[in-house]
Amino acid sequence: MNYQIEKQSDVPSYIQLYRLFVHDIVTGVYPYGSKLPSKRVTAEETGVSVITVDHAIGLLSEEGYVQTRQRSGVFVIYKGEDFLSDAEPLLPAPGLLKDHIPHGTGSFPFSVLKKTMHKVLLDEGEEVLTRSPNQGCEALRNEICRYLARSRGIEVKPSQVIIGSGAEYLYGLIAQLLRGSKVFAVEDPSYGKIRSVYEAMGIRCEMLPMSEGGISSSALEKTKAKVLHVTPFNSYPSGITAGISKKHEYLRWAGKRDAIVIEDNYDSELTVSRKAEVPLFSMDKEGRVIYINTFSKTLAPSMRMGYMILPENMVGEFTDKLGFYSCPVPVFDQYVIAELLRNGDFERHINRERRKRRRALEKKR
Repeated sequence: MNYQIEKQSDVPSYIQLYRLFVHDIVTGVYPYGSKLPSKRVTAEETGVSVITVDHAIGLLSEEGYVQTRQRSGVFVIYKGEDFLSDAEPLLPAPGLLKDHIPHGTGSFPFSVLKKTMHKVLLDEGEEVLTRSPNQGCEALRNEICRYLARSRGIEVKPSQVIIGSGAEYLYGLIAQLLRGSKVFAVEDPSYGKIRSVYEAMGIRCEMLPMSEGGISSSALEKTKAKVLHVTPFNSYPSGITAGISKKHEYLRWAGKRDAIVIEDNYDSELTVSRKAEVPLFSMDKEGRVIYINTFSKTLAPSMRMGYMILPENMVGEFTDKLGFYSCPVPVFDQYVIAELLRNGDFERHINRERRKRRRALEKKR
């Protein structure tokens, strides 16, 4: 082990060791399934204490690079394809292992959120007190575009991104944008607020029964609706995920009916699959899909922020009809999310959660 720890450095020894291990794990020096040197051997060869090594291993474990097995050692569980981006691991905040938001309110490390909020206040100053542009801050819309491109294969312009205070707010905007369509088709069963918001806007919802792989094909064929609201991944409360064939069926239906599909991609980032779900939006070649997602599930329920991606051919219509609406999300919150997307903390969190879900699923089998 040729690891050099700089004792005079401002960077703590355990962080230096963590970074050295990460580099060798990511580059394949320690491939998947291999065993790291014991803590005692590592301590002796690097000239640090066993406690320092233990701290570094703890961070590696929290980030999902390694797994400690009782009486066996520490084994690499990192696979490149598990990660949603190529972002280099950044310096984790001290306390990352235990300083989490309490169970039931989210799982994003509170220490990372606190650090990010502090950075935004230092970097942006009084800018966080200004009024947000109507579609949302440019910084956040730019980062969402970059994130979607690298993690979902969705290539869009910032002008297509609309920031809102959660999914329900965005449902309301869609209802107003498409008010010429009096009937929306919705999954049955589905998240209750979808129907509630649309009906509050004067739209009649036609509930289409779910089959094993998505909406029943016969029900989809019979509906007179010109707008279809679907949750392709892990639809609530049925838990049904639409396969690629069903997604193509939705798009063919929209093409034949000159209709619009609303893709509600809630929770899709937390799939246990080693390959990220393919969104309808990225499959659509005719500009018929509106994409919705939020940060409430992936970060914390208190993060009342979501975003909507419009097909480019609908941006002008949205601006003309609804461009006067002010963005209801505070500028400070938008800058915080933008920074989490920019520095890779958001994706590292997603990667950790995906692996946790996968391990929990494997234990049940």
